Amino acid sequence: MANGNNPSFTRAAIIGPGLVGASLALAMRQGGLAKTLVGFDKNADVAQRAKALGVIDAAAPDFAAAVAGADLIVLSTPVGAIEELCRQVDAHGVPGALVIDVGSVKGAIAKAAATVREDLYFVPCHPVAGTEQSGPEAGFATLFEDRWCILTPLARDDAAYKAAIEKARALWAAVGAHVETMDADHHDIALAVTSHLPHLIAFTLVGAADDVESVSHGEVIKYSAGGFRDFTRIAASDPVMWRDVFLANKEAVLEVLGRFSEELAVLQRAIRWGDGPALHEAFARGRTLRRAIVDAGQETAAPNFGRDDKGH
Repeated sequence: MANGNNPSFTRAAIIGPGLVGASLALAMRQGGLAKTLVGFDKNADVAQRAKALGVIDAAAPDFAAAVAGADLIVLSTPVGAIEELCRQVDAHGVPGALVIDVGSVKGAIAKAAATVREDLYFVPCHPVAGTEQSGPEAGFATLFEDRWCILTPLARDDAAYKAAIEKARALWAAVGAHVETMDADHHDIALAVTSHLPHLIAFTLVGAADDVESVSHGEVIKYSAGGFRDFTRIAASDPVMWRDVFLANKEAVLEVLGRFSEELAVLQRAIRWGDGPALHEAFARGRTLRRAIVDAGQETAAPNFGRDDKGH
């Protein structure tokens, strides 16, 4: 429910009501944070489905209609679309509107956001939450609860922009997220480690398994133990979104990938030479980090990753 500390918007435009956009809209509806929620997607069917599901109140026919009168504009699209959307925001946004995005790359977003006129207040955001599912049907109001949302504000020191940062912070807090602020470049390195590289490894491993000629496709599916199965969950993520992430954050990803390759070479050498202590040390580090993640409330400690007896 809304309270005196929560932001209140007259009209929120959700550009791209997929998993994250739909979840934010549902959370805002649940919290009474917006009087009207309007959606737009370049695929008109997506917006119509979001309306039918009750995610948004209306599906706009185009971007200009979606943001007309909107005091909050949410850009919830693949990172590659943001530059063009910034041109649309600049052309059609109402003066004074708060503009946020939800992309997992922030350096490229900051450059695009800096081209938007100054009477619009673009605060780049990254809610570190999601699933491998996509589309408005995948959205749910509690997606952001007890997750982190990182803000990477632009280099503006005017009072109105500072107020917009606080409004963005209040919005994410109102939907259950813990909010932190950091530099865009630092964000991109951190997320290359915690999100982008794991996805790259998952895509690569699943592709390698598919290419091993001595193992049939049926065997890969039938004998998918927990580890490989969890990699396939990550690899099921939206390919368009991840294509854009790696193109937009290539410098940070390549730096972290280089470090990973060095670590992999160390393990390869340890296996070749039968160096048990080195392997044990490396695996113990992983176990310690896993426990820290569970202790921080970012994962469940339930057996089998919280799945039921059927593995769901």
